[in-house]
Amino acid sequence: MVTTKINVLLFLIKVLPLVFMPKKPPAFKTSLSFQNRTIAYYYSQIEQQKRVLQCIQAVLPETLAKQAKHCLIKDKRLLIYTDSAVWASQLRFYNSAILAAIPPLTRTSVEIMQVRIIAERTGHNLISVRKANIPSEEKIAIIRNDSLYINDDQLKLALLRLSATLERHSGNT
Repeated sequence: MVTTKINVLLFLIKVLPLVFMPKKPPAFKTSLSFQNRTIAYYYSQIEQQKRVLQCIQAVLPETLAKQAKHCLIKDKRLLIYTDSAVWASQLRFYNSAILAAIPPLTRTSVEIMQVRIIAERTGHNLISVRKANIPSEEKIAIIRNDSLYINDDQLKLALLRLSATLERHSGNT
């Protein structure tokens, strides 16, 4: 019984100062708690882009306004991003109306409007790799042999080079 009271007293001596002591301020500040002009600049750019996009969407018909996904002003150019070539061509018809609505929102004058297409990210490379269509070795031999009987030296040389290139590439496939 005495040992349990002693254990409780020892526990309270250890715990009570931790409970009633004031908390120390953190040893370091988070990066966003500092006054950072770079981050503030980027936030202002994002806000400007949002205002310009809202202005563009207000000028466009409702169905077309939904297709204007993002916009950016860069070097006196207004870049509007959409997700389809069909909508991009429709947006180009409103070039003058969009450019007329922008000046009150920007510090720089915008002279050119470009519409760009945002490619969907599917994990696959969207650019297809084209493979050369190399003729058979018999066809390459025919080109080489027929070029020997041509009188025009420039054409003869071109056909010999072509056959040599085709022969070199046919060995790689």
